[in-house]
Amino acid sequence: MSESRKLTMAQAIAEAIGQEMARDPAVFVMGEDIGKYGGIFGATGGLLDRFGPERIMDTPISETAFIGAATGAAATGMRPIAELMFVDFFGVCMDQIYNHLAKNTYMSGGAVKLPVVLMTAIGGGYNDAAQHSQCLYATFAHLPGLKVVVPSNAYDAKGLMIQAIRDDNPVLFMFHKGIMGLPWMAYFEGSTAEVPEGEYTVPFGQARVVREGRDLTLVTLSQMVHKAEIAAGKLAAEGIDVEVIDLRTLVPLDRMAVLDSVGKTGRLLVVDEDYLSFGLSGEISAIVAENLDRVALRAPVRRLAVPDVPIPYSRPLEQAVIPQVQAIVDAARATCSARLREAVAA
Repeated sequence: MSESRKLTMAQAIAEAIGQEMARDPAVFVMGEDIGKYGGIFGATGGLLDRFGPERIMDTPISETAFIGAATGAAATGMRPIAELMFVDFFGVCMDQIYNHLAKNTYMSGGAVKLPVVLMTAIGGGYNDAAQHSQCLYATFAHLPGLKVVVPSNAYDAKGLMIQAIRDDNPVLFMFHKGIMGLPWMAYFEGSTAEVPEGEYTVPFGQARVVREGRDLTLVTLSQMVHKAEIAAGKLAAEGIDVEVIDLRTLVPLDRMAVLDSVGKTGRLLVVDEDYLSFGLSGEISAIVAENLDRVALRAPVRRLAVPDVPIPYSRPLEQAVIPQVQAIVDAARATCSARLREAVAA
């Protein structure tokens, strides 16, 4: 593999896109402020100067139009990347996403391929309030026809983006604003990582064991991986050994990685920045519950996620609803101290 340097997630994503555009003339990018500005979160920085406005296309503020255009371009053989600035904006273009992009390959009997990467920013933690701070990846994972990718660090972000661009199916690529490495936003340093200069891919559907442990399995993704690592370090000082699993992708989902880990530890804590109800935490919990014939639980499954309220603007309230390191520590302690009730003899 080629030499590595430390890159932020934003730099890694932009490098991945640039390498694929140089390799394949069918790849182009469209979206709001992705040209001269380089994307408001830096994911297309420097690409306009390299490839020009015919391949790095600033669009009007009309998500329905440019996501529809990307779908049409893909149907004719192009490989577009469309940036939806905030995932919260999906409401104005959802018909294009879930009725056309996600379904038209199926509706055509496989005759129409739609290799579109729909790239979007997720997450809160910086006081941007209820309409700019959601994750919502479970919403899209619920819709058949879309692959859903959520990296936690620069190395994975580059490899997953290259994999996404080369995939013949529509891929939703979701990056958390708080781990992009932007100078104007506080972020987790762990997301900046050694990244090879050359091309490489990270396969979909393969979770990463971030930290091995024997007492508790902590399943998470995106920015929460870094909070989980910090929490695991604190818990280790108390003698609680936490295994941290970074899912990387939701569709496809690495169910076996979860079951193998829980089979070893006997305990599961799911930590999620998406909403609690009907989401990722419930899905992971159900996977374990459906496989109790191979997983022996030593404590009830525990979930830590955003309560079912809009993300507040107020900093104290926002920090209260989005899981923080101390909340993860407390949930892990509670899980490890809990015991399943033994069945009472008849």
